[in-house]
Amino acid sequence: MAPRLDFSDWWTRNSRKGTPVIVTMENPNYSVLEIDGPDEEAFGSMEKDRGKNAKQFSWVLLLKAHRAVGCVAWSATALWALLGVIKKRLISRQGVETQGVKPGGGRLLLRVLRMFLVLSVVALAFEFVAYWNGWHFQKPNLQLPENLRIPETTEIRGWLHSAYLSWLLFRADYIAHPIRMLTNVCILLFIIQSADRMILCLGCFWIKLKKIKPRLDGDSFKEYEHPMVLIQIPMCNEREVYEQSISAVCQIDWPKDRMLIQVLDDSDDEAIQILIRAEVSKWSQRGANIVYRHRLVRTGYKAGNLKSAMGCDYVQNYEFVAIFDADFQPNPDFLKLTIPHFKGNPELGLVQARWSFVNKDENLLTRLQYINLCFHFEVEQQVNGVLLNFFGFNGTAGVWRIKALEDSGGWLERTTVEDMDIAVRAHLKGWKFIFLNDVKVVLCEVPESYEAYRKQQHRWHSGPMHLFRLCLPDIIRSKISIWKKANLILLFFLLRKLILPFYSFTLFCVILPLTMFVPEAELPVWVICYVPVLMSFLNILPAPRSFPFIVPYLLFENTMSVTKFNAMVSGLFQLGGSYEWIVTKKTGRSSESDLIAAAERESKSMSLSKIHKGVSESELGELSKLQEEQEKIYLPLRRKTRFTKRS
Repeated sequence: MAPRLDFSDWWTRNSRKGTPVIVTMENPNYSVLEIDGPDEEAFGSMEKDRGKNAKQFSWVLLLKAHRAVGCVAWSATALWALLGVIKKRLISRQGVETQGVKPGGGRLLLRVLRMFLVLSVVALAFEFVAYWNGWHFQKPNLQLPENLRIPETTEIRGWLHSAYLSWLLFRADYIAHPIRMLTNVCILLFIIQSADRMILCLGCFWIKLKKIKPRLDGDSFKEYEHPMVLIQIPMCNEREVYEQSISAVCQIDWPKDRMLIQVLDDSDDEAIQILIRAEVSKWSQRGANIVYRHRLVRTGYKAGNLKSAMGCDYVQNYEFVAIFDADFQPNPDFLKLTIPHFKGNPELGLVQARWSFVNKDENLLTRLQYINLCFHFEVEQQVNGVLLNFFGFNGTAGVWRIKALEDSGGWLERTTVEDMDIAVRAHLKGWKFIFLNDVKVVLCEVPESYEAYRKQQHRWHSGPMHLFRLCLPDIIRSKISIWKKANLILLFFLLRKLILPFYSFTLFCVILPLTMFVPEAELPVWVICYVPVLMSFLNILPAPRSFPFIVPYLLFENTMSVTKFNAMVSGLFQLGGSYEWIVTKKTGRSSESDLIAAAERESKSMSLSKIHKGVSESELGELSKLQEEQEKIYLPLRRKTRFTKRS
C-alpha cells in the first residue's frame, strides 16, 4: 500500500476543545464509556473494552461527522465572503477605469485569466486531497498469477480516487506533451532575450571602459551662435505641475529674442485653463517670450496637440524644437548642453537628454521603477545611440531639428506612442540620433501609485505593437541597410516589445504554476532561479543603491508581466483599450532648490493686478478664488514633500 502522511494524532491532540462527552446506554448490561474526542485513543479503548458495541461506534462517527461539517461550513462561509470582497473591489475598479472609455475586447484576456485562476485553485484543492490520501504514489508492478483477480479501484477507494486516476491518464496523454513543447519554446526565447540583455550590458561596459561619449567640435559654447529655438510644453489637466514646469522653462539661459515658449494646453477643465493662462501672462509680463495655445477640438491626444502647434506660421522661423512634458523641469543650461551637438552635423535629427527623478526614493514602487528606468537610459539607449545612432525618442527632454520632423512626415495621430513613431520614421529617412547620458539636466517624477503606473505601462506596451503593425511595410520598403532593418524588426520590436512580455508571462505566470499540477512539465532550476537572478543583477547594476531590493524587483516584474502581456495583445490585435490614453496622475513634487527659488520668487512677485494684466476682470476674480481653494487643498501635500538633491 502506498505510504501516506498521517497527522491524526497531532490534529486531534491540538484541536481538542470543550467538555468531555458521556455516552450512556439505556441497557444496564452495557458499560459506560467516556470519550474525550474522536481520536485513536478513544478507538483503542473501545477495542479493548469488552462492552464495545455498534451504537457507541455510531456516536463517535456522528461526532466526527459533525466536526467535519462544521469545518466545511466555516471554510465555505469564509471563501464566499472573500469572493464577495474581491467582486466588490473589481466592480469598483472597473467602474473607475471604464469611465469615459468604450468597452471592448481588451477585457477578454482578463476574464480568461480570472477563469484560469479559479480553475487553478480548484485543481490545487483536488491535488491536496489526493496527496492527503496518498493517491499520488504509483502502483507497484507486481507479477501476479493469471487466475488471481485484482479488485477494481472503485471497489477499494471509491469514485473520487477513480476520477483522480483518470485525470492522471488524461494529463499524461493530452496535457503534458503540449506543455512541454510550449515550455521549450519559452525557454528558447528566454535564452535569446537573456543573451540580448547580456550583450547590451557588455556594450555598456565597453563604452565606460573606452570613455566613449558624444563630443563637441568646438572647445567652448561661444563658437556656436544662438539659433532660433522653439520650446513646447504639452499638457492636459496638469493642475499639480503646470506652475513649476512653466517656471523652469522660462528660466532657461538663452536669448529671449532667440527662443519662443509654447504652452500647449489641452485641458477640458475651465478652472485649470484660467490658472495656466494666468501663469503664462505672469511670465510674459516678466519678459519671457511665451504664448498660450488651447485647442477647441481635442483629437489625437499629445500627437494632435503637437501637430496643431507645428502648424503655426511663425514656426518656419525656428530651426530647432525642444519638448518638455508638464512634469519636467529643465535646468537653465539645458539648451547650451544640447544645441551645440547639431553644429557641423547636418545628419543629426535628435539630441536626447537623460532624465533625473525627484521622487525615486518616495516608496517601494518608485524604487522599483527607478531600476528599470536606469537600465533603459544607462544601457539600452546609450548602447543603441553609440553603436546604431538610433533609439526610441522618449517623448520629452529632447531637441529635434525641425527639418527632420518635416522630412519624416511630422506628428501623426495614429498611435499613442507618437514619440516612438516619429523616431522610427526619422530613422527610416536616414536621420541620426545622439543620447547624452552625462547630461542629467531634467527633473521629473515617476508614478507613486500602482494604478497610475499600471495605466502608464499599458500605454507603453500596447502602443509599440500597434505601431509595429502600421510601420512594418514601411520598414521593409525603406532604403536603409538590411542590418538596420533586422535591428528594427527583430530586436527593437519583436524581441524587446513582443517576445519579452510573451515569454515572461507564459513561462513564469502560466507554466511555472502549472508544474504543480503537471509534474511532467517541470522547469529546470537554472530557468526558474539562476538565470532570472543573474538578469536581475544586470538590471540593477546601473542603480547599485537598489541591490537590497533585488527580491521585490524580481517578484514585481513577474507580477507586472500580466499587465504588459495584456497590453501587448491589445495593441497587436487592436482590441479595446489599445488606443486609450489616460494622463498619468502626478503629485507636483519639487527638489529643494526649486522650492527655495519658488519661495524667493513669490516674495518678490508683483501685485496681482499687475501680474495678470491682459486677463479679464471676471477671469481674475475667478482666478483668485481658485488660487485660495488650491492653497487649502495642496497645503498639506506641500508640507509632506520630501527634499531631494539633484543627482
